[in-house]
Amino acid sequence: MKHVDLFKDFLKDEVNLNSTRVDSLETSIDAIKSFVRASDWEPKIIRWVGQGSWAHKTIIKPVDAGEFDADLLVMVAPVQGWETTKYIDELYREFKSSSTYGEKVRRWSHCVTITYANDKKIDVAPCVLGRAYAGSIEVCNRDTGEFENSAPEAYTSWLIQRNSWSGSNSFRKVTRLIKYLRDIKSTFKCTSIMLTTLLGERISALDQNSTHVADTPTALKTIFGRLDDWLQAREVKPAVNNPCLHGEDFAADLTDDQYDNLRNVIHRYRGWIDDAFDETDRSESIGKWRRVFGEQFAKDEVLEEAVEVGKSAIATARQVFGVLSDTSGDMIALLQRFGPIIVPKSIRRLPHMVRPIWQVADTPSMSVTIKAELYVSEGYNKLGDVAALDVLPAGRWIQFRATTSNGLPLIGEEYDVQWRITNTDRVAKAHNAMRGDFYRSSTRGDRWEKLQYRGVHVAEAFVVRKRGNVLIGKSEPFLVAIA
Repeated sequence: MKHVDLFKDFLKDEVNLNSTRVDSLETSIDAIKSFVRASDWEPKIIRWVGQGSWAHKTIIKPVDAGEFDADLLVMVAPVQGWETTKYIDELYREFKSSSTYGEKVRRWSHCVTITYANDKKIDVAPCVLGRAYAGSIEVCNRDTGEFENSAPEAYTSWLIQRNSWSGSNSFRKVTRLIKYLRDIKSTFKCTSIMLTTLLGERISALDQNSTHVADTPTALKTIFGRLDDWLQAREVKPAVNNPCLHGEDFAADLTDDQYDNLRNVIHRYRGWIDDAFDETDRSESIGKWRRVFGEQFAKDEVLEEAVEVGKSAIATARQVFGVLSDTSGDMIALLQRFGPIIVPKSIRRLPHMVRPIWQVADTPSMSVTIKAELYVSEGYNKLGDVAALDVLPAGRWIQFRATTSNGLPLIGEEYDVQWRITNTDRVAKAHNAMRGDFYRSSTRGDRWEKLQYRGVHVAEAFVVRKRGNVLIGKSEPFLVAIA
């Protein structure tokens, strides 16, 4: 499912740089422009040009809540006799002598940087116009002493054109989402300019008015799929050329190993994106999108279904036993009154459950069953065997054991048993303990859990073969009822 509204909220709340920081950036840039104009820096200023994600409108909020970067080019006429170092050194000297910027400025190979602690960094880079020939644009490399050709405005125009071919500004939104995915997962390396170029090349004039890029999740599926197809067709690292400047390869610094990893990770994420998009069950689809983008996706409503399971139970009780039946109380009261029939099927696939990330075996080779026992405390004083939906007292301990279908324990050295433990209902929510994550076995094939929160909760066993990290078996959900 697409969940267009959820993507809109996710972009606004988690991905996009918030408007107050954008306003602050623009105020700081205006102040820098005014300072440089009024300074004694000798070059004649022709114009100012934004560069990078700020100018491209693909800037995102730092995932670590730290500083973000913006690039500002000051386009100047050449100064007779000046080398590259002087353009940057003299600009640095002006900032350094200022009471406003003196403690904030540093110089680098191509720019000076103004750092606003815990907020932003603004790189100010001199760009010399017409030095080499009429119409030339060159940045200054202070380290090598060379003037280097550049085409910042042409590149920005190239991206604007690509975005105009997509519906609802979807190309820019997709670019932000994939940059967020890169930053939040930290599973692949790719500079923003290389990533943006790769994505830009996956869209063309043929996409205008196409349903394939009409909204954000559809455009994400389309563009990401095209990127994966392009990478899979190239086993050896290709060049990623600047479309506006001959000879500049944005992939030049990417190692062969980094490219192989990029290719493999994009392929894996493409499968997850397609799976989430094609899933027809709403809760399952939300859960699968969260596998892609993390727990911040749909965070404001994802727990609602798990918290309000009692409402579904009431609806089922009235449907099965009549509208005049006594449906007072919570899920446990209804379970004790009417039996397991009132437990909603949706409790087995709640959207906040973390979806598996392991590669799934083509043919699962192991049938997995969960058996459970009740104890007074962890490992001591067994009270008896437990069946699913037996109503158990809070404060006791339960031991889950993953077995084969014929009851044999799963203790082989060649695989691990991982447990997904999911809580539901209002008591667990009040204690911020909805869980839904994966946990290691306490001992091989076993998992101990304390019975704490009133409600019906879920335990599942996943058997993962260590060789290849492949999921080879999964149990049915085991429902635990705590009074």
